[in-house]
Amino acid sequence: MNHSRRYTAAHAKVDRLKEYEVDEALELVKENATAKMDETIEVAMNLGVDPRKADQMIRGTVSLPHGTGKTARVLVLAKEVKQEEGRAAGADFVGLDDMVQKIQEGWTDFDAVIATPDVMGVVGKLGKILGPRGLMPNPKSGTVTLDVAQAVREIKGGRIDFRTDKTGILHAVIGKASFDVPKLRDNLAEFTRVVLRMKPSTAKGQYILNVSLTSTFGPGVKLNRQSLVSSLK
Repeated sequence: MNHSRRYTAAHAKVDRLKEYEVDEALELVKENATAKMDETIEVAMNLGVDPRKADQMIRGTVSLPHGTGKTARVLVLAKEVKQEEGRAAGADFVGLDDMVQKIQEGWTDFDAVIATPDVMGVVGKLGKILGPRGLMPNPKSGTVTLDVAQAVREIKGGRIDFRTDKTGILHAVIGKASFDVPKLRDNLAEFTRVVLRMKPSTAKGQYILNVSLTSTFGPGVKLNRQSLVSSLK
């Protein structure tokens, strides 16, 4: 596979066998985010859980103290009164039957979906479309709720959803390359705190196995787990 000069140069700066301290890793990831766009910074956390077991599936939300650097496009699916609440709180798209039909026709130009419990019978039709994209409303992620306004404000303010994939890895956005290191560190620390609080009692052995950081087009940088835990204090 042929890589660009930019990618090759960035890769050469990363020692693939080294586990970097938090600030050092963040600096390196930012340095390697050399695309013309403002690259997204993500964390990948490999957990010592078996996601095939319901009690070891890690799924939740976290409000990042400095947001993600992107304003999420929020869709509210609800009946008229709750539609007005969502609209007033800043939802980008609001409706029910019209929006469901639009999605069934292929429209997915949104980042989060909030629904009220009383319309989930209708929203359920969208499971095969929204589910694979991680957009299906769910009570555990706070996206099936009667408090539509609060949910909209939280998502607009930088709340993100996360869940382990089938291999036990969590992926989450922690900001943009334009963020300074302290902001990225704060966001990473808050995400890690929430994940640590969610450790299942049935999960044995080491919980956080490996952690890496990357930018949209940059190479992965391994993080020293002890350094990460120390940064939470």
